Amino acid sequence: MFQHVFAEMNEMLDEITRHYPIAQGAHKHELTQKWHLLRHMSDSIIEEWLNFEEKMGALRQKGFCLEEKLDLDYPEMNAEAFVKGQGYYKLLMFQQSMAQFMDVLEQYPDSVIGRTYLAMCYLHMEESEEAVHYFEEVLRVAANKRLRSIIYNALGCIEAKRGARSKAREYFTLAYHSDPTLPEPLANWEACLHSTGKLQYGNQLTFLL
Repeated sequence: MFQHVFAEMNEMLDEITRHYPIAQGAHKHELTQKWHLLRHMSDSIIEEWLNFEEKMGALRQKGFCLEEKLDLDYPEMNAEAFVKGQGYYKLLMFQQSMAQFMDVLEQYPDSVIGRTYLAMCYLHMEESEEAVHYFEEVLRVAANKRLRSIIYNALGCIEAKRGARSKAREYFTLAYHSDPTLPEPLANWEACLHSTGKLQYGNQLTFLL
């Protein structure tokens, strides 16, 4: 539904990037006007989307369960290490959480969700290379759209922190197309464009379970 709008916005932004440095007079003024238009559209889209996501969050809190889920029969979810690891993760105690999810992977080497949590712990602890390694392993096998969106968003944040805005945009776009209901990719791209705000990743992971 939004693909056409974003395609037009990206095309306009590409035009500004190519021509503004050498533009003069009326052409430069025209490009400036286009930039202000894009800025306004971007701000409006982000604001409306975050309001929409807030309403969806309120719906979840009322007990509605409408999202695609991982297979709840995965045995590792009942393991003591997994339960403890998720608890530590929610408390932002990432070092302790990491130790638990390492134990999970020792018991269940093919665990997709355990590997994702471990990668997110590495990311929160600023060990991005390790995080990328585990994220890429999950992407090779994971089919869950929300999980893939969460991972693409995290990879976008890693690239943004490295200053690779083009690569970050690519990952945020993949995240959006994987699951348009995830609010973080749009908010993160907005933060990248304006160099404002804190990058968001991993906040939606616990909603998968």
